[in-house]
Amino acid sequence: MVNKKNKNISFNAATLKNYLNKTTIRNVIIFSGGIIVFLAGVVVYGVILNLREVSISEAMQERGINVIDDPVLIINRSTYTINLYEDTLFIKSYRASFGKNVSLPKTKANDYATPVGEYAICSIDTSNVYYKFLRLNYPNLIDDAEGLRKGLINQKEYDELRFEYYYAECPTLKTALGGNIGIHGIGRMNYIFKNLPFVFNWTDGSIAVSNEDIDEIYSIVKKGTKIVIK
Repeated sequence: MVNKKNKNISFNAATLKNYLNKTTIRNVIIFSGGIIVFLAGVVVYGVILNLREVSISEAMQERGINVIDDPVLIINRSTYTINLYEDTLFIKSYRASFGKNVSLPKTKANDYATPVGEYAICSIDTSNVYYKFLRLNYPNLIDDAEGLRKGLINQKEYDELRFEYYYAECPTLKTALGGNIGIHGIGRMNYIFKNLPFVFNWTDGSIAVSNEDIDEIYSIVKKGTKIVIK
């Protein structure tokens, strides 16, 4: 009588041996190597693109100015850029990533969208997990009014948010509108993400730039700096 258990083991070993022949192993190695080469090429291409970027001092010199007294950041979600202005004079553009949900502007917490509107930097954190964090005073008065109209917040929350907008540096009240939105760096994954030659939207709603770019922006802006997100 044939032992069925031994027969199954023999069959499985034979089947596995048929699949793991030299040709299959070679194809797997070639395929894996191709993926590694492709990813390396993507990073190298991104490095080359970043080498072309001019520094903030060079950009200012080209515009004929020595200091930026009235910085304004215009953030465009459709072109994935942060444009730095001295009042109305364009100085430099930075590549940016946004919230995972790029189809709609932010309206509530956990929607992974970036807000649209006019804001200001209300606090600056230089020890954030994402390197540096320039927090915005989201939600603003328009966000509050829309939240009340849609029933996302009640009248008491609306009044408290308005009070904080005028008298607190940053909103602290936790509501269905969400918060803690800002401009920040990449952090530990900076070398990989900054060298991608394409935009990868990965944040929960904030605006991300490379660590090097947030350093430049940090050197220019201050609390109260105007931020416009389109």
